[in-house]
Amino acid sequence: MKWDSYLNGYQAFLQLEKSLSANTVEAYLHDVKTLVQFLEQSGEEVQPAQVKLSHLQGLLKWVTTQGMTPRTQSRLISGLKSFYKYLLLENILQKDPTELLDAPRIGRKLPVVLTSAEIDALIEVIDLSTPEGERNKAILETLYGCGLRVTELINLKISSLYFPESFVRIIGKGNKERLVPIGKSAQKQITIYKDTVRILQQVKRGNEDFLFLNRRGSKLSRAMIFNIVKDLAEKAGIRKTISPHTFRHSFATHLVEGGADLRAVQEMLGHESITTTEIYTHLDREYLRSTITQFHPRK
Repeated sequence: MKWDSYLNGYQAFLQLEKSLSANTVEAYLHDVKTLVQFLEQSGEEVQPAQVKLSHLQGLLKWVTTQGMTPRTQSRLISGLKSFYKYLLLENILQKDPTELLDAPRIGRKLPVVLTSAEIDALIEVIDLSTPEGERNKAILETLYGCGLRVTELINLKISSLYFPESFVRIIGKGNKERLVPIGKSAQKQITIYKDTVRILQQVKRGNEDFLFLNRRGSKLSRAMIFNIVKDLAEKAGIRKTISPHTFRHSFATHLVEGGADLRAVQEMLGHESITTTEIYTHLDREYLRSTITQFHPRK
């Protein structure tokens, strides 16, 4: 089945016109490849313009039998809608088969959030007698202190640190730039790491401006940040299922709990829509409910 030319064009569209990150582009392409795989297994020799609603409904039944969750199915549909929107823009087809495709109903899942005490516990178990320990403490302070995504953290550059003004410059999704306030704790730990650990490293060419480096002098990978957080959570005895993104959720939730303006939180997180940020108001209400349940005499 010859879909390669369409996929190549779609990839260029996502990279050049939409300015999406490599990970996001790969996810969108994977959604289309899932459709291609289904059509091939079904013996359907069709081109993108020949795909009908019935084909897409068959795809959803198939991925359900493969164990795909409703939430993942919803994301798959979103990816396919993006692909067919591109085909419409390119006049490759006149009718969008995904127009009437319904996403499965999913409940809104509230993200896991750490308490301030749990964040302190994670930081306390870091072994500061090692160079990696100083670096890892700076990483956690930055994740929680600025609410960064993992990709934003590993791409953070020394030239983007504006400590006299208490800001860092972040390049977020879609290559969009934003200024994020950074507190004294994160500033202090970054400075310690930069001036006492990183300065002694032999930096690999091309990595001179990246703040956080591995032992070989290269910028860290996403997987390494996940491993650092997982290891510290185990040592701290935290039983919640957490990831680096949990610090971002905690950052936003604690701001909302403290009375921060929602639009200010949206700006700091780099959310395109305020509706994405509104989930933290739901978390805040859940926090209030649990507080009443715990402390009210008529609970």
